[in-house]
Amino acid sequence: MKRFLASLGMVILVLGAAPLMGASKARNPQKAAVSININKAPASELVKLPGIGPKKAERIVTTRRRIGGFKRVEDIMKVKGIGEKTFKRIRPMIRVK
Repeated sequence: MKRFLASLGMVILVLGAAPLMGASKARNPQKAAVSININKAPASELVKLPGIGPKKAERIVTTRRRIGGFKRVEDIMKVKGIGEKTFKRIRPMIRVK
């Protein structure tokens, strides 16, 4: 019985630690597969990006028009409300060409 409980404890420990060891990153490749051209995408497509709601999506479109398009993906940080934190989350999912 003690051996069974010890084994059960190890299983629980390993399963509980799995998210801490990167097992939860298995979902990220699916998100990274999204590739949105921020120079062409309409607001309805931009809202698919994490942290980008309808208002920010419209700001992206407005800023894109105002500056004549984004030359680098980093230029999206010129949009009000998109800082470094949001940029780091969406970087793998956006492109300019």
